[in-house]
Amino acid sequence: MKGVGSISILHVVFLAMTVIGLKNHVTIMPPLLEIAERDSWLSVLFTTIIMFPWLFLLVYIHRKSNQEALKDWLPKKIGNAGAKIVIYIIAIVLIIIAAFTMIETLQWINTTFLPKTPRLILLGIYIALCILLVTTSLQTIVIVNVFVLLAVVVFGFFVAITNLQVKDYDLLRPFFEHGFQPVIKGLVYPASGFSELILFLLIQHQIKDRLRWHHFAIMLLILMGLTMGPLVGAITEFGPAEASKQRYPAYEEWGLVTIGRYVEHLDFLSIYQWLTGTFIRVGFILYVVSDLLGMAGDHRRIWKMLALPFLFICLPLMLLNEHIFLQLKGNYILTATFIFFFLLSIFLMLVVLMTGKKDKKSKAVDQDPESGDT
Repeated sequence: MKGVGSISILHVVFLAMTVIGLKNHVTIMPPLLEIAERDSWLSVLFTTIIMFPWLFLLVYIHRKSNQEALKDWLPKKIGNAGAKIVIYIIAIVLIIIAAFTMIETLQWINTTFLPKTPRLILLGIYIALCILLVTTSLQTIVIVNVFVLLAVVVFGFFVAITNLQVKDYDLLRPFFEHGFQPVIKGLVYPASGFSELILFLLIQHQIKDRLRWHHFAIMLLILMGLTMGPLVGAITEFGPAEASKQRYPAYEEWGLVTIGRYVEHLDFLSIYQWLTGTFIRVGFILYVVSDLLGMAGDHRRIWKMLALPFLFICLPLMLLNEHIFLQLKGNYILTATFIFFFLLSIFLMLVVLMTGKKDKKSKAVDQDPESGDT
């Protein structure tokens, strides 16, 4: 199963930083701050602790499936018809997730620096770029990711360190200002991001080495840091009340960056962070879909059977009122994403357990000398 195009564990970690990091760094922040406000960072901390045991479930599925491609492993276990239903459901959900990332990015572009550019043109250009990335290979995606991620990380530390001069960490207190209820309600948002670690089981056949629990733990801790950084930054820089009203808190933090008295307006650097993050996230998710559907490497099928459905899902989302889009994303999509990936992990575990018992019984029958023909 492991061929020339295999990627390393380090590449997987870097992909997690970009693909899931963008969601945790940007997408989940507005609804999380709106619900938990000052204590939103506690929601992230508690979610990390709660999600940690779930990582062992991913490791168990990964080990028992022998790193086979899901599209090859599932038919052996539940039959072709059942496997096709599951794979198509996963593909549709992933396309919807990618579409929400795409539209959110386009709304931000229109709101901040290209207000007079038609979104349809931006959508066409961005989809074309992402599909071109999908038509390459997973190895190409991880190489591109390594190059763009370096600058993203540097800029992230730059804004965090530069804004130390305006941060007031006393704004993080009092803890549990409104009790435990807001913190508990906010758990689902970081969990929605963390649960996307299951995506790496969908490309496990292209990973050189077996993923261990500490690999998943490292990715979880990195994602926790990527979530806590801008979250704590927004609270300590703007205060919990103002931060909860902002639509793009991570972007607003760039507006405070100044170097001395004369160097400011460095928020253009965030454009690179967000656009490259969306490029890699959407490209990777759509590549996973193409791999699940057996289209990886087939340029014509990808353009016809993936690019067009993706465009048709993006178009109605683009026509939605921005307020409705935010409500749909915050109240439904993020929660539904977590529930879907969690249920998917439970389903795969049950498949492993049920088929494992059948395999043991069949082996026992084969080894029984009295069961032979007379």
